[in-house]
Amino acid sequence: MANTLSVLYPTQYEATPHLTETRDQYRELLPQYRSAVPDDEAAQKHTSAPFVYSEEGGATTFVGGCDAAVDWARARLAPSASTAAASSMVDDGFTKEHGFDYDVVVVGGGSGGLACSKECAKLGAKVAVLDFVKPSPAGSTWGLGGTCVNVGCIPKKLMHTASIIGETLKDDAAAFGWKDAAAGAHDWESMKSTVQDHIKSLNFKYRVALREAGITYLNRLGEFEDKNTISLTDKKGNKTSVTAARFIVAVGGRPNKLGCPGGEHAIDSDDLFSLPKAPGRVLCVGGGYIALECGGFTAGMGYPTTCMVRSILLRGFDRECVGKIEAHIKHHGVQLQVGVTPAKIEKDAATGVLTVTDSGGGVHEYDTVLVATGRYADTAALGIDNVPGASANVNAKTKKLECVDEQLPGAPHVYAIGDVVEGRPELTPVAIEAGLRLARRLFGGKTEPMDYECVATTIFTPLEYGTIGLSEDDAKAQLGECNVESYISEFAPLEYALSEARSERGDGCFAKLVVDKSTGKVVGFHYLGPNAGEITQGFSIAMRKGATYADFISTVGIHPTVAEEFTSMTVTKSSGESAAKGGC
Repeated sequence: MANTLSVLYPTQYEATPHLTETRDQYRELLPQYRSAVPDDEAAQKHTSAPFVYSEEGGATTFVGGCDAAVDWARARLAPSASTAAASSMVDDGFTKEHGFDYDVVVVGGGSGGLACSKECAKLGAKVAVLDFVKPSPAGSTWGLGGTCVNVGCIPKKLMHTASIIGETLKDDAAAFGWKDAAAGAHDWESMKSTVQDHIKSLNFKYRVALREAGITYLNRLGEFEDKNTISLTDKKGNKTSVTAARFIVAVGGRPNKLGCPGGEHAIDSDDLFSLPKAPGRVLCVGGGYIALECGGFTAGMGYPTTCMVRSILLRGFDRECVGKIEAHIKHHGVQLQVGVTPAKIEKDAATGVLTVTDSGGGVHEYDTVLVATGRYADTAALGIDNVPGASANVNAKTKKLECVDEQLPGAPHVYAIGDVVEGRPELTPVAIEAGLRLARRLFGGKTEPMDYECVATTIFTPLEYGTIGLSEDDAKAQLGECNVESYISEFAPLEYALSEARSERGDGCFAKLVVDKSTGKVVGFHYLGPNAGEITQGFSIAMRKGATYADFISTVGIHPTVAEEFTSMTVTKSSGESAAKGGC
């Protein structure tokens, strides 16, 4: 046990074992051992083997025998049982006798706003939800539920699945005995209709859920008039107003537009999922996850696809993993134009063909140009300047709201959750959890703040990428390069084993654990391969609980799965050994 501690944590523990061949020899040495702790009565009476003591901070302490030493080690290695930190929210002046129309008005009916509003109502608050969809430049609109449900996570995952099914039929089916299961041509219109039908069913369920919770749903655009009043404008332009003691801003964001001449001919992710006809030849502008996800599934459906990237792909993510994603999408037919941006887009009025001239002088024709160069906070028409003190908490560059525990310091009765909050992950589950915890603090007497650390996420590119915690580069920057070790593995999942096409392309999986050598704690989890979201979600619990490398490799895996690879990773990058694995 002592040697194990010293091997796992060499900067924290040093074991000095004294071995004897016989019991008599051990007893002859007992006076010497006891002299190390002369004032400890238990040590002076101890006669059995082993005799364990520790030296720490200049003090020598008797630990005990075998059982006591094991208990001591367990206590040292166990995660600290600290209580959750309390929120630093300040008093917003709320009283039950406030005299306003509502206890709280939630501005925005996306995932975070809906979750927060229902939790507030569950805790006894009188709640109203405002939700109004301003049409995209191309005229697209949608129903209740926000970006994720209507023009984000849900249709994206469904269309990603459509491309994966096509790939399976083309590359795998025959090898598994399905001789007549050719992929054939993709029917965009049919897929689009079924996806939109599913989304409309969710819109309806959300309206029913609000009604059953006793929440007032107002399909109107909100704009603050003063501290406690918000004006409402319906689709016909009619105006009313309501008042509230508290407000929760959950308006999210909208896609950036192209600024080049002819940029109005491009669509964005607000339009793609309801595109009435097949996109044909596609240009995706951007190097972030939205561009690569959308470009990935259009290519997977058989539509010629190019991604135009100004600088690098997937900025902020682990560079080794990003390199493998880049290689994979190239092998799967996505063309990359790196280092250029659109300079001009011209549309042929007769055919609808778009001619794109890039900043490098290249000229290419497309049927669809999708801009995915980031998103902006949808706060311009919110009237936040009309709330005394709130304008000081609007970020001048991003227009997002700068909050402390979801609260605006300059206007304590105004709160914000989700993508509209400066410096927070733009992820649907983050907005939902932040909304739930905020509601419990406002109306449930709780104090626990939102924890934004170690949030898991998955990018649904053709080679899916799940990640938790730090990239390898970020870990080295924070902890020092000498204090970081990465365990890696490259392998082919069993479901690819029979496919000649995948073998020829070199399709496979990649796993990486980034470890803090001083503590053994895993600070970064990275996985590339099938079902990345499901695998990463499971490991996120272990990561949040402070799992160590020893915890991972001492866990018994489920065989045969790709997830079990994380229980047997022994090759380090620093060793220079090959990370490629064969067999099972």
